[in-house]
Amino acid sequence: MIGNILVALVALIHCYIVYLEMVLWDTPQGHKAFRLTPDFAKASKVLAANQGLYNGFLAAGLIWGLYLGAAGFQVRMFLLICVAIAGLYGAATVGRKILFIQTVPAALAIIALWLGW
Repeated sequence: MIGNILVALVALIHCYIVYLEMVLWDTPQGHKAFRLTPDFAKASKVLAANQGLYNGFLAAGLIWGLYLGAAGFQVRMFLLICVAIAGLYGAATVGRKILFIQTVPAALAIIALWLGW
């Protein structure tokens, strides 16, 4: 139960990231969230939308894994591992904040699922 709640939380986080990257990237809220200049945001808007789409696939996969119930255990674990690794890479290349936004929640969900919580 706790594991599935954490999986749902990770999926919701990624839905919000999709919204930020695909809709709000070139707005004051997007500039603030990602510490962007307006010129950079405008120039990178298409790349951010592509990145947002990939985050959407992670969220959709996690939701699908939840929908499958017990049969979706491997799906949830695989996607959580993908999220954790992407968060580690983002933390190393973009900023440490990503570690706490992506990797920590995914790692907690992995642990909870693994322990059968």
